[in-house]
Amino acid sequence: MHSRAGRRFFIGQVHTEHSSVFCSQPRQTLTMFLSVVWLGVLGAVGVSATSSLDPRWNHRPRSNADPTPTTPAINKTQFVSTDGVNFKVNNSQFKFVGTNAYWLAALNTDQDIDSVLGNISQSNITVVRTWGFNDVPTIPENGTWFQLVANGTTSVNLNETNGLPKLDRIVSMAEKHGIYLLVSLTNNWNPLPSDNTTNSTSSQNLLKRDVATNNTLPRNTLSNDYGGMDAYVRAFGASTHDDFYTNATIIASFINYTTQVVQRYVNSTAILGWEIANDPRCNSSVASSPSCNTTTITAWHALIAQHIAKIDPNHLVSSGTQGFFCTDCTKLFQKSAPPPSAPSAAVKSRRNKIVPLTKKDILQEQKEARKKTRALQLQSGPPPDGVRVRGKWVATPTRRQDDVGVGSAFDGSTGVDSEDILSIKQIGFGSFQLFPDQNTYAPDDPNLSAFNNTLQAGLSWIIRHAQNSQMFGKPITLTGFGLVTQDNAPSFVPFNSTVAPFANDQFANITTSATQQPFGVTDQQRDDAYSQWLQQGILSGLSGMIQYQWGQGNLTAVNGTAISPTITENGIVPVQSENGISPSDGYSIAGVGQVSAEGTLQGAVQQFEPDT
Repeated sequence: MHSRAGRRFFIGQVHTEHSSVFCSQPRQTLTMFLSVVWLGVLGAVGVSATSSLDPRWNHRPRSNADPTPTTPAINKTQFVSTDGVNFKVNNSQFKFVGTNAYWLAALNTDQDIDSVLGNISQSNITVVRTWGFNDVPTIPENGTWFQLVANGTTSVNLNETNGLPKLDRIVSMAEKHGIYLLVSLTNNWNPLPSDNTTNSTSSQNLLKRDVATNNTLPRNTLSNDYGGMDAYVRAFGASTHDDFYTNATIIASFINYTTQVVQRYVNSTAILGWEIANDPRCNSSVASSPSCNTTTITAWHALIAQHIAKIDPNHLVSSGTQGFFCTDCTKLFQKSAPPPSAPSAAVKSRRNKIVPLTKKDILQEQKEARKKTRALQLQSGPPPDGVRVRGKWVATPTRRQDDVGVGSAFDGSTGVDSEDILSIKQIGFGSFQLFPDQNTYAPDDPNLSAFNNTLQAGLSWIIRHAQNSQMFGKPITLTGFGLVTQDNAPSFVPFNSTVAPFANDQFANITTSATQQPFGVTDQQRDDAYSQWLQQGILSGLSGMIQYQWGQGNLTAVNGTAISPTITENGIVPVQSENGISPSDGYSIAGVGQVSAEGTLQGAVQQFEPDT
């Protein structure tokens, strides 16, 4: 199904002095900024040395005397491309429901990788989003790692068992099962246990991550424990998180790694596209500088997207942001976009017209939504009791709040302007995420229960991004959506944390009182929300929606790895067993409600129109 021919490798090391470039000016300084950064990048990457390539691909390092290599003819239609707001494969429209499995490379055997991708395929899921990075500050005793990032240097692990070649086998098995991979190249989040990123509440009885081996939460258990941006920031002695976006030496190191990964799979049709980063923004585990803003993040996206598009013309490039907006902000790239090639009748009036999002629009929409729900409340009575979300819960209606502003999803405070990023030429499709447990997308409506507030916020968020897809003439994909259930609450670890704040909720059946509800939603509420969100995405014209996250048991468990054996009742830790379960940061569907969750995803698959 998929071709692996013609892969090229660029394996090297970067070791240069610290330097910094910063962009905070409007559009007229963008060209200068990119030029300055590229000069620094080229200088840093220029010291890289090429090493031997994987002999399985029948390649060898080229010398200056080697002739220019020939590349077999490629059928470009086999790669995922775009046609206006739609994806295309083999000249047919491609719509998909996908799932996240950030931990694929952390599995202990190739048989487990094969089993997981096979089970996903049997559920009619065709896209899997996964991490294409695994950075470590020191070489671990066990488990997978792709890159050592330490003391101002980076080097790639080419060991067949636990290094980057493991990603080759994931791609190969994805080809086998007809799965497309959306590969993320780095992560915004990489908190350490010593970081002051959690509440002051005592964590004595909470789950605590420890990157040492033989721990209850070993390395790679959590999605934020694979290295990422702050791993580079720490290793290169930078002071702020946004140095990752502006420091020429760090940019060179990231581009060096990106080149090595991307060039391995230039000719593999199993790759849906490259996601530049998961949830990039100004703030993270390491504090940001006061001057970090949307132009910082947008300019960095332009730089990386241009590089990837240059070295890999076969695959799409996307951002990976949460999809936050910035009303009334200066734009670096946003301008009139061509109309979609085949818009639906419902959106023909919007085509070829991009209307800048304003604070006035958002506030008016919030006002109208509250009026609507207030009228419905008068007809149906007060809302039912709610559940805790984002650490709080709302059970009864309160007085209507005054204007609370547009909120962090629209005010640019995260440093993300998804519309401006989508306007970058090399960004083939947009992305957004939906995690109401950790982000606020709209102020709570006092006329709704907590769960219904969560449900409605998700529906509105999906509709807004679908509208943007039509306006900009590019596909926009929901790359991750999830809710923490009450059963999963004890293992829920926020993206910028190392502890599980609701670990004691495992005793909720004993401690729950009339005024205290357990954190999270029920399995039925989760399935209801997922079903309505997926349905809304289909009706609104999204081409892809990816649930977060897949879960699977009966995996090979090896002591000290992300899939570790269960400690026996007498305290014995098995060396290896076959009863391991996939890692979870609180969103896994593995467990009691797994069958119903998978059924919800399969139902959405069946609702998509067949290929045309």
